[in-house]
Amino acid sequence: MVLMSNIAFMVVLLMSLFVVIPPADADIYRYVDASGRVHFTDTPTHGRYDMYLKENAPVKATNRSYLDIIRRHATSYQLEEALVKAVIKVESDYQPKIVSRKGAQGLMQLIPETAKDLKVSNPFDPYENIRGGSEYLRMMLDLFNNDVELALAAYNSGPSTVKRYGGIPPYDETQNYVKKVKRYLDYYRQAGDPLL
Repeated sequence: MVLMSNIAFMVVLLMSLFVVIPPADADIYRYVDASGRVHFTDTPTHGRYDMYLKENAPVKATNRSYLDIIRRHATSYQLEEALVKAVIKVESDYQPKIVSRKGAQGLMQLIPETAKDLKVSNPFDPYENIRGGSEYLRMMLDLFNNDVELALAAYNSGPSTVKRYGGIPPYDETQNYVKKVKRYLDYYRQAGDPLL
């Protein structure tokens, strides 16, 4: 009887080796403790954890659908399509699930507070993210009298920083950001629809 149950156990064990278990989708949360140590988990144990990466965000967009989304929101917010494409390229390289070290999320790298202000409930959804980023870009252009360089600097470092310095802030990151976006802006103006 014991031999029979051992054989049954071995058969079940061997069969389980051939069962393919799909990878689990899990959101990743981050918490920085009082000593500055960063903790990551997929199951937060207290309310001080913040969303870091949305693993199960539905990402079904293709280059064609990105173009459609960009075109729709560029038209809606009276933006040049090439400008929206260039910002997305520099911000995320068209990776919809990306999260920066500063917590910016999605294709147009929206900071959670900005996303909330723009009523973006899922910053990892390409449609919502591009809508929110396009709206914010339009706000920056309006704030800085359609000066693309100042609007881009404000998109990167915040409008108050641009106002404080009376122009592009003297930060390498912001100055390089403006140059990169302008380079891709020129590329997309010439290339038309293709995305890199």
